[in-house]
Amino acid sequence: MAQRLSVVATRRLPAPVEARLAELFDLRLPDEDRPTTRDDLLRAVADADVVVTTITDKVDAAVLARAGDRLKLIAHYGAGVDNIDVESARRRGILVSNTPGVTTDDTADMAIALMMAVTRRIPEGLSVMQQGAWEGWGPTAFLGRRMTGLRLGILGMGRIGQAIARRARAFGMEVHYHNRTRLRPATEEGLSATYHDSLDRMLARMDIVSVNCPHTPGTFHLLNARRLKLLKPGAVVINTSRGQVIDENALARGLESGEIAGAGLDVFENGVEINPRLRDLPNVVLLPHMGSATIEGRIEMGEKVILNIKTFADGHRPPDLVVPGLT
Repeated sequence: MAQRLSVVATRRLPAPVEARLAELFDLRLPDEDRPTTRDDLLRAVADADVVVTTITDKVDAAVLARAGDRLKLIAHYGAGVDNIDVESARRRGILVSNTPGVTTDDTADMAIALMMAVTRRIPEGLSVMQQGAWEGWGPTAFLGRRMTGLRLGILGMGRIGQAIARRARAFGMEVHYHNRTRLRPATEEGLSATYHDSLDRMLARMDIVSVNCPHTPGTFHLLNARRLKLLKPGAVVINTSRGQVIDENALARGLESGEIAGAGLDVFENGVEINPRLRDLPNVVLLPHMGSATIEGRIEMGEKVILNIKTFADGHRPPDLVVPGLT
């Protein structure tokens, strides 16, 4: 019998996923679920055939330089791979796979939830109720914005951006978008979406801006201080993609001054180190990267990881192979 692949997972995964991995491979899991330390990661890449990584693992060139000869596949548990140096992995003969398309609906749902939370001031109302401070209904209390008729500008019209557009249309919102490439006319028509080749012009007209593009060198601080100043005073910024796309200090300044009406953020520029200026603002809703946090989504992510590893073990190209330069 052929020796089973040695698979190291850097984080604990949903129980059904762990059980299936253990059936198929020689699986090693951490004793407890916590962010992996660099030493943990170095040990994982040193003696495994496959490492299952997550977004909390920074697999840079220095880590890959310490990889053992056995490591041939990094099966990433997630869609975005900006935490992995895919090009360095390729040069060392290490494949990288991911789990695209699984959490599209979950993340789109969360983006809409954040839009409603901010525009309808739901957290403020919740806080008053939890503190027992509600004094009764008032004609001008907790006034927000009606979603119907608002202009939504989507920055990045991939799978998630399009899923948000479909949901926004159900709320009666106007859908606008800026993307690296324009959608096909039939797709655009189906989404009732208006394309803007100029991001600046789109930003100046929107009531809500939803960030849905990946983090790349080209999108780092794409919403910088200059662009954030283009927003209307009543505009809201939503980010369920990557925190590095927004200059958080510039966003905080705009929110503090009233130049930006509110923000709903599920991701942050410095990971778990949340900008204290954002945390203290009443017009900001902060979530702990919950966009993909559904039972169904996380199990489906695991199933994709298993399929990628099993296909590789059988001598074939993983179906979700990440190609350098195309991420």
